[in-house]
Amino acid sequence: MDTTQLTPPLVAILRGLQPAEAEAAGAALFEAGFRLLEVPLNRPGALESIALLARMAPAGAIVGGGTMLSVADVDAVHAAGGRMLVAPNCNTQVIARAAALGMLCAPGVATPSEAFAALGAGADALKIFPAEMVGYAGLKAFKTVLPPATPLWPVGGVSPGTMAEWVAAGATGFGIGGALYSPGTTPEILSARAQAFVAAWHATQHSVPSRKFVE
Repeated sequence: MDTTQLTPPLVAILRGLQPAEAEAAGAALFEAGFRLLEVPLNRPGALESIALLARMAPAGAIVGGGTMLSVADVDAVHAAGGRMLVAPNCNTQVIARAAALGMLCAPGVATPSEAFAALGAGADALKIFPAEMVGYAGLKAFKTVLPPATPLWPVGGVSPGTMAEWVAAGATGFGIGGALYSPGTTPEILSARAQAFVAAWHATQHSVPSRKFVE
């Protein structure tokens, strides 16, 4: 999948989102500028929330599942209307299935071996996870060996204040979880947080050499 038009390249990780809250959360995020929404499957109600978000998503937005660990997970998310795979690990069979269905594939990697295996299986972007463990130096090392157009999305511990350092190290997008949403977060608070992340992303594009998705 061509990722160059996904702007801003920020994935909202909505772990624990309940179906009754999905539309309000989606509205807040879409209005703030988010175009990539992920609902992890390891909480109840995930597939129903994905279906609700997919139906209300504006043009150019993609909704998908997170913590997708099996081919069955891929099929279930796709059937619910999800068009994005996000995983904490690199399972080439899972990636290949999602790619075959035309889904945006962003599996988790923490080593160059995993990164190349994921790309070989059809990954569109690499979720650098856990980002705290890989660190800025580790991300720079990834950049030296991976194809230059590879989207790299750190996930874990990212805040608006650290985004510029990650971008300087080679990040081309981010996955944002607890700093953006956790169960009980109101739409008003979610909106304010989302706007802060979007503003911080745009600021990085003026303060460091622009990398975006394609160099």
